[in-house]
Amino acid sequence: MRRPWISCNLAISADGKISDSARRPSDWTSVADKERLVRLRRGVDALLVGRGTLEADRMTLIVAGQQQQPLRCIVSRHGRLDPMHPLFHRDGGGIHLLATEVGHANEVRAPDGVVVHTGGLESFLEAMSVSHGVETMHCEGGGALVHALAVLDVIDELHLTIVGHLVIGGHASPTITGTAADFLPASRRFRLAEWSDGNNGECYVTWRREGR
Repeated sequence: MRRPWISCNLAISADGKISDSARRPSDWTSVADKERLVRLRRGVDALLVGRGTLEADRMTLIVAGQQQQPLRCIVSRHGRLDPMHPLFHRDGGGIHLLATEVGHANEVRAPDGVVVHTGGLESFLEAMSVSHGVETMHCEGGGALVHALAVLDVIDELHLTIVGHLVIGGHASPTITGTAADFLPASRRFRLAEWSDGNNGECYVTWRREGR
């Protein structure tokens, strides 16, 4: 399978949660973490996010100060998007929507200008690589989408901000691979590549896939 090189970035609490069960916006990280988020976006060909995270965090998926904006890719089961969402009212890269549980693109009522794809995540990644020239893709959650990428074993680099001063708890609070009880088909092996202490209750960690 031809696919982009894929990195992921998430912030987690001390007990490994990426948000609470109410899916409130992830505003519990520092300014330094938000600056890191922007740095990790710079230079990639496409940004990837699940619909739930897009809506909870009101994301526009743009890179401030960058002339060439990355494509903005959204994964949704049914392709239902709010046309009033800020994403559709900010200039940026082209918008691609993958509706995974829809039979045909014509069944999706997407805002004007959105390119609709149907089918599985694997075929979408291949299409973005082959037909749209995407060589690097950066995913910003949520957990269900990162789980799907891990099942496919296509995560090349993983960035985490560990917020050591916060414990969220709760069985329904998602982790970086969602809340489902299913194990991955096999363990995914990474090596520690970078680590730094933010001196603000946060640690910034990067793992790279073994062999990369």
